[in-house]
Amino acid sequence: MSELSFPPAGAARSSDQPRLLRVLAGEALERPPVWFMRQAGRSLPEYRALRTKAADFIAFCYNPEMAAEATLQPMRRFPLDAAIVFADILLIPRALGQEVWFAAGEGPRLGALPPLEQLADQIEASTGRLASIGETLQRVRDELESDRALIGFAGGPWTVATYMIEGRGSDRSGARAYAYANPEALDRLLEILVDATARYLVMQARSGAQVLKLFESWSEGLAEDVFQRIVVEPHRAIIAQVRAAGVDTPFIGFPRGAGALVESYAAQVPVQAVALDTQASAVMGQRIQAGGQAIQGALDNHLLLLGGAALPRRVDALLEQWRSGPYIFNLGHGVMPDTPIAHIAQVIEQVTGKKAANTSPTAP
Repeated sequence: MSELSFPPAGAARSSDQPRLLRVLAGEALERPPVWFMRQAGRSLPEYRALRTKAADFIAFCYNPEMAAEATLQPMRRFPLDAAIVFADILLIPRALGQEVWFAAGEGPRLGALPPLEQLADQIEASTGRLASIGETLQRVRDELESDRALIGFAGGPWTVATYMIEGRGSDRSGARAYAYANPEALDRLLEILVDATARYLVMQARSGAQVLKLFESWSEGLAEDVFQRIVVEPHRAIIAQVRAAGVDTPFIGFPRGAGALVESYAAQVPVQAVALDTQASAVMGQRIQAGGQAIQGALDNHLLLLGGAALPRRVDALLEQWRSGPYIFNLGHGVMPDTPIAHIAQVIEQVTGKKAANTSPTAP
């Protein structure tokens, strides 16, 4: 559990702070803050229209005007409590010199993994190559209302390493084999990613991000000792480096798929909140809250897509089981591309009591 206290002395009164920051400071609110992973894009027609104006996805991410607009689009439609900057976890390997591109309909592709010391030589330069993300954050913060928080993020080192090793999204079997067969090489790659990620997150915080999130999307299936080595220790190292740089921005950690190891993560990694995936039990979340951390999650994104009577029942159940402690309402994974806008608006209204500004499925 973190010993830090947010917000810092001299800040506005707690009741004037964005709800997300209040919960990350340990408050249990009758109405929790709500935001959705992957809320910026894909399911919104205005995002799809904007996306056509960029040459490719990487160019879109690096265009501060477009990326800021994508970040703000869901904030205009829905009474969300936080925006998350539009970017991608694979910008770091690209900034380190590995070729990265997105194949239409197939997802990310990466070129051959460069020599590790060649990557290490690019750590300092990588932060400058990501400066446009800082500009995006500045643009969003300038336009976003003061009672709505702005989240920056990065991929967890192990998750990013799986793409760098395998060259694409997969079942991670190749990366897990690499972890056993080449432990020293993997440790060195993770060290490089820790350093580059910490620098990147410091830059994001200094550019206006009020919360930082680590997405360890591929935490599932790891033995306890491996999980400790390639997830827990790198996350601890990133946060230590960010704190050493004088940045006290609160962290959310998301070890997706880690199952029973989530509680070990919560006990060891000094994050202010632990994001829980769909499988997380009510009791697990309550134990983490009792330990002094907030929790986030864990509505099934497939249920959000489907809708129907089961959706509001599940929302009520999540609110009931976790609202007595510090809780952030969110999904257990990201919004799926075909999710009806009306379903998103329905859930947000159920949590906040506020209607969306626009629920049209075809127009912004």
